[in-house]
Amino acid sequence: MKQLPPTSKGRHHEIRALGLREFAGLTRDIEKLDPFELAKYAKLLVITFEDIVGLSEQSIRHLLGEGKDMWSGGAASHKLPDGRKLIILNPTHSKNRHNATLMEEISHVFLGHKPSRLAIESKNKDGKTIARDYNADIEEEAYSTGAAALVPYSALKRYVNEGKTAAQIARHFNVSRALVEYRIKISRLWDEYKENIFSSART
Repeated sequence: MKQLPPTSKGRHHEIRALGLREFAGLTRDIEKLDPFELAKYAKLLVITFEDIVGLSEQSIRHLLGEGKDMWSGGAASHKLPDGRKLIILNPTHSKNRHNATLMEEISHVFLGHKPSRLAIESKNKDGKTIARDYNADIEEEAYSTGAAALVPYSALKRYVNEGKTAAQIARHFNVSRALVEYRIKISRLWDEYKENIFSSART
């Protein structure tokens, strides 16, 4: 039986993530999941930023300049004639970060989520937004499930016990160090991780 995280929310995400890994044909917890391969089965078409037509020069400068840290990727609201959905990834971000962003979009599809829209629904008398069609719980479930599919709990716990650093674990799974640290913390392994890292440093 697969090892599961100690919290109910963690187990909820882990079980779904294990389903995604199984669907991808992975049988061992240390195997790397390639979201770009899995995207094809989720009917997602990943395109480059350069493939986008119609953006103004001002928009491009903003998205790739001062606004580059405000977005990681996006999905088109309407499907293509063949049923696929377009996904655009931020070209200024690393391949490891692309893996997490794409995995989140894949999780939305496999979990059957209704897409969130960022359109303004209403404004108050001062013109400020007071409502958005955005479901934080759905976004959290998609990100957490995707992160667990990329870095499964059983392998993570074993690597933490072995004293591996977040950077080492991140390199193994082709993800960012930030994602690994997020997984360690929500899996309640942070205290154990710090103790093992400090022990390794002393020896």
